[in-house]
Amino acid sequence: MKIALVAPYDFAHPGGVTNHISALDREYTQLGYDVRIISPASRPVTDFGDRFIPIGRPFPIPSSESIIRVPISLHLAPAIKKVVAREKFDLVHLHEPFMPMLCSAVLRFSDAVNVGTFHAAEGRPGYNWGRPISTWMIRQRLHKLHGKIVVSQAALAYHSRYIPGPFEIIPNGVDIERFSDDVAPFEEYLDGKKNILFVSRLEFRKGLNYLLNAFLLVKREMPDVRLLVVGRGTRLRRRYERWVSKVGLEDVVFVGFASYQDLPRYYKTADIFSVPATGRESQGLILLEAMAMGKPVVATSIPGYAGVINHGEDGLLVPPRNYHELAQALLTLLNNEKLCQQMGAKGQAKSKDYDWKVVSRRLLDFYQRTIDQVRGSSS
Repeated sequence: MKIALVAPYDFAHPGGVTNHISALDREYTQLGYDVRIISPASRPVTDFGDRFIPIGRPFPIPSSESIIRVPISLHLAPAIKKVVAREKFDLVHLHEPFMPMLCSAVLRFSDAVNVGTFHAAEGRPGYNWGRPISTWMIRQRLHKLHGKIVVSQAALAYHSRYIPGPFEIIPNGVDIERFSDDVAPFEEYLDGKKNILFVSRLEFRKGLNYLLNAFLLVKREMPDVRLLVVGRGTRLRRRYERWVSKVGLEDVVFVGFASYQDLPRYYKTADIFSVPATGRESQGLILLEAMAMGKPVVATSIPGYAGVINHGEDGLLVPPRNYHELAQALLTLLNNEKLCQQMGAKGQAKSKDYDWKVVSRRLLDFYQRTIDQVRGSSS
């Protein structure tokens, strides 16, 4: 089977969807499938050799308290038609299939069996851009989307308002082999202080400002604790650093971007993982990474996170935007090593259900069922 994995976002800029596609590419090629990745790219992407096909120049666009990097050109059709005619795909898997411009255009010109994964929980463009033209365009192309996937119940609740079903829920996965205990921690942070870890892009909706306020309260109760902040971001990082300096908050380390090779080492170094996002998270891949590493999680009770974490079992969930309850949850775990170990062990066991080897086979099964259905209806 020849499979195209189509990304709407800049593949040279790491993110949840691009990481998802990279994982599928790895699993599928190991199983012997012929895979191509089609995506916009702001700079050369060399990790996949000639299996990566760049189409479109992405531009950064503010969206949903975040930045998306997508091509906005209306002239992608010639390149897409050329690739479709040359590659002769059996199946095209589009991620956010109605996202302008690349995915929507590939769906228009694809002559293969087409399936789409809807990742977002809320707020992403695609349905609201350029209305009513975007609504008309979706209606025109909906019949070409033969199978529909969502990554969570939260994503289903959002997309089903715009797109008729049925949908199949197949979650994001986690690389169990990479995110394992068999990595070395960062020795400079093993000095007797407890380490709280935050991993995410520095965007308002990720809630780092609430974690910093909670950490200020935690330090008053427990001085020997440190906060490690891992993630891209320049403008907000400067803002957060100024606030930390202004209030005299010590032991906050802004690490910046961490490579995929170093990221498991930060989880290994941590005692607790916390990300208090305020919303618009469909599942939370970073939660799965922390759980795979056996770390207890303190997160917010937004639908996407509540679909992964069982409160009181493998983590603690607190109301979003409430740094007082966030601080109390952190202190509960910081003062109870046995509870940390119990939650970490339960999370680690649960993460095995999200192993990419498991998730990729579920997707391949869905592909085959969709292909059989399309062939059956056309015979």
